[in-house]
Amino acid sequence: MLVIYGAYVPHKPAEIQRVVCIKFKPGTTTQEVEKHLRDFAVMKKSVKDVVAYSAGHVQKADNSGEEFDVIHYLTFRTNEAAQEYKLNADRLAFVKANEGHWDKVLEMNSNIEK
Repeated sequence: MLVIYGAYVPHKPAEIQRVVCIKFKPGTTTQEVEKHLRDFAVMKKSVKDVVAYSAGHVQKADNSGEEFDVIHYLTFRTNEAAQEYKLNADRLAFVKANEGHWDKVLEMNSNIEK
């Protein structure tokens, strides 16, 4: 089970939240996963109009076979900013440098209900 609160900062208007879920390949070390988390946190600073960012390890439940290992949450001011994120040069470099460790990736946007 995964429950995250507080990704939206009320004093900064926002429209879109993006969730990025990563499953690492077998054999990926703890150090490589931690480097991934640090590099993502640095990379997101170059993305325009990020209102909030958080990330964490998926909490493993007994016998549930979670599909992913870590989840990143990015909250954007506008839908346009969320679309620009996909083309951001630092994001593309991050993907190229890290995708060798990834088994599966799920990325999706959702609107923020007001």
